[in-house]
Amino acid sequence: MAIIKPFKGIRPPQALVEQVASRPYDVLDSKEAREEAKGNDKSLYHIIKPEIDFPVGTDEHDPAVYLKAAANFQMFQEKGWLVQDKEECYYVYAQTMNGKTQYGLVVGAYVPDYMNGVIKKHELTRRDKEEDRMKHVRVNNANIEPVFFAYPDNAELDRIVAKYTSRAPEYDFVAKDDGFGHTFWIIDEAADIARITELFGEMPSLYIADGHHRSAAAALVGAEKAKQNADHKGDEEYNYFMAVCFPANQLTIIDYNRVVKDLNGLSEEEFLAKLGKDFIVEEKGTDIYKPAALHNFSLYLGGKWYSLTAKPGTYDDNDPIGVLDVTISSNLILDEILGIKDLRSDKRIDFVGGIRGLGELKRRVDSGEMKVALALYPVTMKQLMDIADTGNIMPPKTTWFEPKLRSGLVIHKLE
Repeated sequence: MAIIKPFKGIRPPQALVEQVASRPYDVLDSKEAREEAKGNDKSLYHIIKPEIDFPVGTDEHDPAVYLKAAANFQMFQEKGWLVQDKEECYYVYAQTMNGKTQYGLVVGAYVPDYMNGVIKKHELTRRDKEEDRMKHVRVNNANIEPVFFAYPDNAELDRIVAKYTSRAPEYDFVAKDDGFGHTFWIIDEAADIARITELFGEMPSLYIADGHHRSAAAALVGAEKAKQNADHKGDEEYNYFMAVCFPANQLTIIDYNRVVKDLNGLSEEEFLAKLGKDFIVEEKGTDIYKPAALHNFSLYLGGKWYSLTAKPGTYDDNDPIGVLDVTISSNLILDEILGIKDLRSDKRIDFVGGIRGLGELKRRVDSGEMKVALALYPVTMKQLMDIADTGNIMPPKTTWFEPKLRSGLVIHKLE
C-alpha cells in the first residue's frame, strides 16, 4: 500500500511566485532558458538550468554548473525568494488548460515504494539521464522539481480537495509562456492531513505519469542516503520525494506522433500499396484528418491525408502491449515497411507532441525535412495503468501529458 507524508515546503512569497516559477527543466534547451530568464534574477532556471549563468556553450554537465545550482538555491533562500513553511503540510496544485482543470495533491512519496513496485512505472529510463538528475538532487539536497503521479479515483479525497479549493488560493496566475492557469492551496488542518495519509495507505499502487527520470533519480539518492547513514531509522526526510498526485479520471494523455525522413527506397505508390496488406487505406484529401478511434491512424504524404485502419487479426486486444497503436504502427509500418528497428536511436525518425497539433506534422513534411507523418489515437489512462499493473513497459514515445507541472511552486528538502 502507498505510503506518503506531508512536508515543510519551500516556496516563493505570493508576490514573487510568477517571477520564480518556471517550466520544467526538460521541456526547453539552454538557449530558451537563457531567453526566458533574461532580466529576471528570481527565475528558477538559475537553479534548474544553471548553465545560463555561464558563458554560452558551457557544458551543462560540468561540475561547476551543478555547484552553481546549489549556490543559487542557497542564495534564493537567503534573499527570501524561497521560504520554508513552519509546519508539515500537503498542498493542492490545480492546472487549467482549455477550460478544463485537474487537481493534484502535492505529497512526499516513499522511496521504498518506488524500489518495491508500489509506485509503478511504464517507461524505461536511461542511466545517463538518471545520473544527471541524481547529481542535481545530491548537490541541492532537495527535490527542486516534482514528479507527476496518477492515483486510482477516490471520492473522499475529491471531497477533501474540494474543501480547500473553495477557499482563497495561495497562488493563482496564468503563466505567460504556456497560457495555462496555475492555482495552489495549502492543506494545513491536522485531521485532513491524517485522513489523506490514511486514504493513500489504502491504495495498492501509485502510477508515474510523467517524470520517470526524476522519480528514479530522487529514489536512488534517497536509497543512497539511507545506506550512508549509520543511524538510519526510515523516517528521515530523504526517504521521501516530492510528487504531485492526480486522480486518474482527471488526466488526459495527448497523442504522440511520428515523422520519418524517407520511405526506405519506396515510391509513394509502393509505400501505400504495402500499407494495404495490414490496413484499410482511404484517401482523405488536403484537409487535416485526425484519427477517429483506437486502431485508426492518420497519414500525411505527398500533400494528402489518409486514414489507415488496422485490419482485424493484426493486433491483440487482450495483450496490454499488443493492443496499443504505437505497437501496431511500430511493428507493421515503421519496422516492416520503413526499416526502423529502434525508435530510441534511429536518426530517420522524430516525434512530435500532440500539443503542437497535426498542422505541425504537415509543416515538417511540406518543408521537405520529412517525407511522411503518422498521427496516432492517444493512449488512455486505463491502458497506461493496465500496462504498469502487468509489469510491462510502454514502447518509447507513447504518452504526452499536458499541461506540464510548473516548477518552483514548492520544493522539498531532504533534511
